[in-house]
Amino acid sequence: MNLPNRITVARIFVSLAVLVLLLLPWEQIGVHFPVYTIDGHIVVSLKMLIAGALFALGSFTDFLDGHIARSRNIVTDFGKVMDAIADKILVNGVLIILAYEGMISIFVPVVIITRDTIVDSCKMISGNKGKVVAASILGKLKTICMMVGLTLTMIYNLPFEMFGIPVASVLVILATILSVVSGIQYFNNSKELFLYDR
Repeated sequence: MNLPNRITVARIFVSLAVLVLLLLPWEQIGVHFPVYTIDGHIVVSLKMLIAGALFALGSFTDFLDGHIARSRNIVTDFGKVMDAIADKILVNGVLIILAYEGMISIFVPVVIITRDTIVDSCKMISGNKGKVVAASILGKLKTICMMVGLTLTMIYNLPFEMFGIPVASVLVILATILSVVSGIQYFNNSKELFLYDR
């Protein structure tokens, strides 16, 4: 297994660690994470801070494994599949949990997951026909905004919250909008492969 694939597999374990950390009923099993008050009114939980740090690490490895694979020309089918799985576990899992906790709107995971399902279906059809539709710059911007926005959400929008600047919310909303726009763009770029199939 080459280095990028090992990083991808490691990201899956990091992603699962984030989900376990957020989902496990720690207090019911006698584990209590410290809670701190910052600037006199911002209440933060160590559990969320750890989850945010792990999410940021997982997000960075998403960039790292792809960069190494492309720069060394060692892109593999295993890497492509596992990279997609790792991304879905990390991002979609966190989106659902944060929506359940009321930290983001339920609208966000519904839109993101629906968009990803449509785009992944287009990719599958394109792949079966031997065609590759390149990811757009909007799609990459969406990913950056989502990763940074969710990280900030989990760490209570610090340090921006101390100044009343809702950076986390703005980035998540922007990522959702870019998700829709880039999804439409991807569909338009690939629709000829299946709408006009004979």
